[in-house]
Amino acid sequence: MNILILLGSPRKGGNTDLLVEAFVKGASQKHHVEVVSVHDYKVNPCMGCNACFKNEANACVQNDDMSLIYEKMSRADMLVIASPVYFYGLSAQLKAVIDRFHNPIRDTFSLKMMALLLVGAATLPELFDSILTQYRLCLNFFKVEDAGRVLVRGVKEKGDIRNADALHEAFHLGLNVQ
Repeated sequence: MNILILLGSPRKGGNTDLLVEAFVKGASQKHHVEVVSVHDYKVNPCMGCNACFKNEANACVQNDDMSLIYEKMSRADMLVIASPVYFYGLSAQLKAVIDRFHNPIRDTFSLKMMALLLVGAATLPELFDSILTQYRLCLNFFKVEDAGRVLVRGVKEKGDIRNADALHEAFHLGLNVQ
């Protein structure tokens, strides 16, 4: 299986990176895994112009790196969304990429499943609620299976995640992907 991870953290070596690394260690034992750090790509927000719906190639009028991500998505069987939680939502960089799936090219993707990896500094019980709602809607839209989630609260400083069970959970989530 081809697994594509969209990593939304701009902080290199941070808690989200460590969580993704643990998932990759498990998943790469059986599958091909590619991590796309969206912070390294220039992706503009969707303008909602709908030009992509009006041309034959579904090309976006914006000339940025999203075309590279569309290409990677076209080969993915599984998508993993990984993000720090910034004010109860996904990182802006990752949100821009997700919003660009407004393009009808999304209908050519052959995703079978998705997983979610989130890291937040707060410990509120409802910390992930808004992201989980969006995630469930995406599962329904793409008609894909939920492969699992690792949701980590109370990790703020780089490396704090090492003091939680989350790295073990992410490893086993990756290892058990079928």
